[in-house]
Amino acid sequence: MDDLQIIKLEEKLDSFNLRERQNALDELISLADCGKITFPNSDKRTNMHFHTFYSYNAEGFSPTKIAWLAKKTGLGCCGTVDFDVIDSTDELYEAAAKLGLKASSGMETRVFVPEFADREINSPGEPGISYHMATGLPYSGIPEKFKAQLESFKSTAQQRNRNMLERVNAYLKPITVDYEKDVIPLTPAGNVTERHICLAYAKKTAQIHHGSDLIKFWSDKLGQDVSKLDLPGGIKLQGLIRSKIMKQGGVGYVRPDSNSFPKMSEINKFILAIGGIPTLTWLNGLSAGEQAIEELLDIAVADGVAAVNIIPDRNYTPGKGLADEKCKKLYEFVDICRKRNLPIIAGTEMNSPGQKFVDDFNSKELAPLCEDFYKGAMFVHAHTKKK
Repeated sequence: MDDLQIIKLEEKLDSFNLRERQNALDELISLADCGKITFPNSDKRTNMHFHTFYSYNAEGFSPTKIAWLAKKTGLGCCGTVDFDVIDSTDELYEAAAKLGLKASSGMETRVFVPEFADREINSPGEPGISYHMATGLPYSGIPEKFKAQLESFKSTAQQRNRNMLERVNAYLKPITVDYEKDVIPLTPAGNVTERHICLAYAKKTAQIHHGSDLIKFWSDKLGQDVSKLDLPGGIKLQGLIRSKIMKQGGVGYVRPDSNSFPKMSEINKFILAIGGIPTLTWLNGLSAGEQAIEELLDIAVADGVAAVNIIPDRNYTPGKGLADEKCKKLYEFVDICRKRNLPIIAGTEMNSPGQKFVDDFNSKELAPLCEDFYKGAMFVHAHTKKK
């Protein structure tokens, strides 16, 4: 068994076929048992916010791949969270159990906070709307009586995508994308995201337009010169398609209102009913809503929130320390959570290119927070183990 064969087994960990992923992991573990692969000792570094390919992972990582890499990296705990589905949960727990790895799984969705209806929280340009999480979900699914409600999160999101696709198809005509034929096959379980749709448009356009013709098409449609981008269908082009066409100001965008998403209190009630932990997500402390974070936390905790989530990598500039306003806000929020005894988990998302597998906890900005994030991860993991 040489390194190339190990690489090929690791590639199979991202197969859309679950059995193939499981077999590849078993083979890799057998190699580790024989001493042909070694793992570092685990430490207190954690990443509790990995999106998997069940929503969108920029590297195409499955839950099994994430557990494997977490073990190889020596993480103290890892956690998955996908938009509007819990498809990664059992796979992550089974892989983690084989590897002797601490883990936790959850779901992310968007909610409406009526008390903040006129204040932006953490969804840019969308007052009252907040990204929200369930963490510490149990193994082996959820009670039958809650499955219809869970399915409604996915089906509602998919209908929003289909509606957006119609608007974008009309704009990009004669380039049109078929949701069933062109987009769903890009996912392992049909949970399409905007990023899958962007990839589908890039691929479809590259089949029809080439060279200078392709540059002209996208430059005209996106309103800027794309000749320096990674044509015919790279990540930079896909990102520009998303920002120019699907986000605010784009032809595909429809601004959500108070009826677009369930109330935070309703989602928290659902999360508690299925055995999870309602978890508030914090962006950067700069929005009107997050400048009133104590008020927001009062409402959230009263509604059942028992933990908070941070993506720290976007909240500091390496080397600047607390001289950076973003970093000061991060520390202020952590201090508020400490005083409230609210567990804090942290992660990197990995749903955009370039996001780290794990935060740089050797940096002077994050090293002092590593213990807080580790304790939060242990709280969530321990909750998972209670099931």
